[in-house]
Amino acid sequence: MPGDVVVKIENLSFTYSSGDRPALSNINLEIKRGEYLGIMGLNGAGKTTLGLSINGIVPQSTMGIYEGSVTVEGLDTSTTPVREMARTVGIVFDNPEFQMSQVSAAEEVALGLENLGVPNPEMPPRVSAALATVGLAGFEERSPMGLSGGQQQRLAIASVLAMQPKILFMDEPTSNLDPIGKEEVFELARKLNRDEGLTVIVAEHESEVLAAYADRIVVLNEGKIFMIGTPSEVFSRGAELANIGIRVPQATELALALSTSGATGLPVTTGEAIEWLESRA
Repeated sequence: MPGDVVVKIENLSFTYSSGDRPALSNINLEIKRGEYLGIMGLNGAGKTTLGLSINGIVPQSTMGIYEGSVTVEGLDTSTTPVREMARTVGIVFDNPEFQMSQVSAAEEVALGLENLGVPNPEMPPRVSAALATVGLAGFEERSPMGLSGGQQQRLAIASVLAMQPKILFMDEPTSNLDPIGKEEVFELARKLNRDEGLTVIVAEHESEVLAAYADRIVVLNEGKIFMIGTPSEVFSRGAELANIGIRVPQATELALALSTSGATGLPVTTGEAIEWLESRA
């Protein structure tokens, strides 16, 4: 179960120098250790900006107007160097191929360790352990460009895990993957969260995925928190979500169609839907 607060966001607002409206506006949010948090919203809702504020890229490496505060494991992300924040918060982006720059998987994983100044003798065991964790043991000499999309994304995650962060933020990590690759990545994230205790934050459009994995979901709309709660609490408010273009899981959509107005505690996964239908028979 999630524990103490590891991320505290207070009155956070950020407007890019090229933007005509705030990308984030008055965000207040606490994330607990070991939590699996989903972030939903249409493109431009502020999902990526929120994630980048957790490791300090916003505001340190991004031009704009920043207000409020973000504290991660007691570190102020607006002043702690991004290089140091990388030891606490790892980020995986949507297109793994764009992140690959080395000739072998082992060198790809070692690159982040080199940037952190990890002593050479410590690198091989950390590289091997990270590859094993993501199911790529034995791939040390394989070219990243020769891997499948799902394998490339798992390699990107291994590169982050080698730096031993306490928090993993994934920004639409499966948007360019086929169904098999999507399953590989989300099963891995669940394993890291449930078995390793890693705090996982995922920005994602697919409601079925977050319904299955997330402890809580934050819905952003035009840079503001529109809704927050468990998957059941959030997706039970289907009409409100539809108004801002968010689709609920098919299981919840069916339950909403069969339920009276204002129903709560609706199913969000197929298994829950079957149980729910059987209880109504």
